[in-house]
Amino acid sequence: MTALSQVSTRPPEPPVGEPVLDVRDLRMRYGTNDVLNGVTFTAAPGEVLALLGPNGAGKTTTIEILEGFRMRSAGEVRVLGVDPARGTEAWRARLGIVLQSWRDHGKWHVRELLAHLGSYYTEHRRPWDVDELIAAVGLTSHAHKRVGRLSGGQRRRLDVAIGIVGRPELLFLDEPTAGFDPEARREFHDLVHRLADESDTTILLTTHDLDEAEKLADRILILAGGTIIANGSAEALSREMSTDAEVRWTRDGQRYVHSTTEATKYVRELFAQYDDEIEDLEVRRASLEDTYMALLRKFEGSAR
Repeated sequence: MTALSQVSTRPPEPPVGEPVLDVRDLRMRYGTNDVLNGVTFTAAPGEVLALLGPNGAGKTTTIEILEGFRMRSAGEVRVLGVDPARGTEAWRARLGIVLQSWRDHGKWHVRELLAHLGSYYTEHRRPWDVDELIAAVGLTSHAHKRVGRLSGGQRRRLDVAIGIVGRPELLFLDEPTAGFDPEARREFHDLVHRLADESDTTILLTTHDLDEAEKLADRILILAGGTIIANGSAEALSREMSTDAEVRWTRDGQRYVHSTTEATKYVRELFAQYDDEIEDLEVRRASLEDTYMALLRKFEGSAR
C-alpha cells in the first residue's frame, strides 16, 4: 500500500473560496461490510470531476450520499455548504441530476414537460428558458413530440434537459451519453464545457467511457476498495504512474517504434543522433484507460 498511497494521498491545489463539494473521511457500512472507507475529496466552482472505478467500488453509494438520498455512517460532507442529510427544498433546487434512465410521463410533450418541471424551480431560482433549453440539447425539431415517441438518443437528450432545467450549481451525470451517436456526443461535450465555463457549474460525472472522462474532466477520481486511490488530471496521473509512451518515427524508409517513460528526452537524443534523417515522428502517450488499468492493478497487488 505504501507506493500506491503516494498517488492517492497527494491532494490537488485547494480550491479558492468555499468548495462546492467538501468530502472528508466519508464512511459507509452495511452490516459488517465497509463500502466506503475514508473517501476524501473536494470540488471547486466550475470544475468537472469524473468519478471512476470498477463495479462495486462504491460510486453509486458516494453519489447517493452527496445527493442526500442516503445517510452516511461517518465522516463530514458539505455540498454547496450544506450537509446533504439536512438539505432543504431550496438546497435541492441548486442541484441537477441526470440519471442513467428516466422513463415517466411518456404521454407528455417535450416542451410541455420541461415547462412544467421548470415551474417547480421558480420559487428558489430562475430556470432555463424552455426554448433555449430545448435548443441547447438539440431537440428543437421534437419540441412538440410526445416523450413516448422519442428515439433512445432523443430521450437521452431529454434526460439531460430535465437535469439542467433549474440551472443547477452542481450537476450529477450518470453515464450521460449512453445511447448517443457520435454527433450527439460531441454536442453534449460542448454543452458540458459551456455549463462549466460560462455558468460556473460544478459537474460530477460517473462513466465507464474512459475516453469521455479524459475529454471532459478537469480531474479524475478513481475509487477502489471503498477509498480514493488516485486524484488528479489524466496527465498528472499518467506521469505519477510513469506509464510508457510510444515514440514512432521513420528513417531511411524504415519504421521504428520505441517505448519509454521519458519521451521528451528520448526524442531529443534521437534528433541529436540522426537530425533531419528522422521523418514522420509521433509520440503517443498513455491513454486514461492505460493509466486507470495500471492503477487498479497496483492497488489490487498491494491489497493482497
